[in-house]
Amino acid sequence: MKVSVPSISSWETGNPPRIPPQYRLERYAIFFATKRSVADGVVRLLPLSELTTKERDEQTRLLNELTQLRKEALNRQSKKPVESLVPSDQDTPPKDPWHFSDGGPITIICSQVPEQERATIPYASPTSVDYISLYKYSDLDSLFELYGHLRAANPDSKVTLRATEDLSENDLTTHVALLGGVDYNEITTSMVRDIRLPVQQVPDWDGEKGPYFEVNKQGDSLRFYPSTVGSGDDLRLIEDVGFFYRGINPDNTDYTLTICNGMYARGVYGAVRALTDIRFRDRNAAFLRERFGAAESYSILMRVRIRGRVAVTPDWTFDRVRLHEWSEAPADDG
Repeated sequence: MKVSVPSISSWETGNPPRIPPQYRLERYAIFFATKRSVADGVVRLLPLSELTTKERDEQTRLLNELTQLRKEALNRQSKKPVESLVPSDQDTPPKDPWHFSDGGPITIICSQVPEQERATIPYASPTSVDYISLYKYSDLDSLFELYGHLRAANPDSKVTLRATEDLSENDLTTHVALLGGVDYNEITTSMVRDIRLPVQQVPDWDGEKGPYFEVNKQGDSLRFYPSTVGSGDDLRLIEDVGFFYRGINPDNTDYTLTICNGMYARGVYGAVRALTDIRFRDRNAAFLRERFGAAESYSILMRVRIRGRVAVTPDWTFDRVRLHEWSEAPADDG
């Protein structure tokens, strides 16, 4: 669980009074709901979706009990003088990775629909009386989700939306958030080349198995493909591959570069929702802090499950969801 011994001790003794956060209790309830967590001498945390009906009932019972105990402890704390309570990082929501404390400007650069396809969309042409500028963006679900969250998380920052064809000389030297892959967003292509990630998107649309993400690790190459069923007009996506990267902006080292990508649009959306979905963003943010700490840059390649037409938000705390992780330590100032 990656919880320090002092933290557990403070929960048990109550001196100083500290209470485990809710997302920790959710993981403990899953762990103790099944003996498979320690089967064959191997300690593991199973995905919630892999629990049997009996195990799921036990997980629900445990979580309800733990949640009630936590509520009672919070009620007891609230009756104590404020100065007697010791603040703890474990007791506060994890920091939002989409909040930039410097108050600097933020630019979302979104992938755009190719001109030949845009020509088939009513009102997408600037010559149309009912011209709608947003029709040129190809990841509208992700764009709406991220834009609203960035405005709420950074009320003092200017948040600008750009398509690659509309970029100005100042846009690339802000906090930059890239939406979309290398085939529809040329800035993503350029940035990925400059930062030299071990993960590459390969838009092999005409290949036998289609497009994929490729991971190069110690001379070996691994490929991760989306999962589909059917073919032709009946082709249906059942699992996409999403990608999240955070690092230093190579065009202005005072600011950050973030990439939310996927083989399809719902992979991009899953990468965005991982840190905006109110049900998952705190636990995913905590996972980033625990896993990568003060790393200068890091990335996660993930599964994005599709239920019907809906992209399910990835829970990074489940091993099955994470396909690959990478990080780069901070530069040595000495």
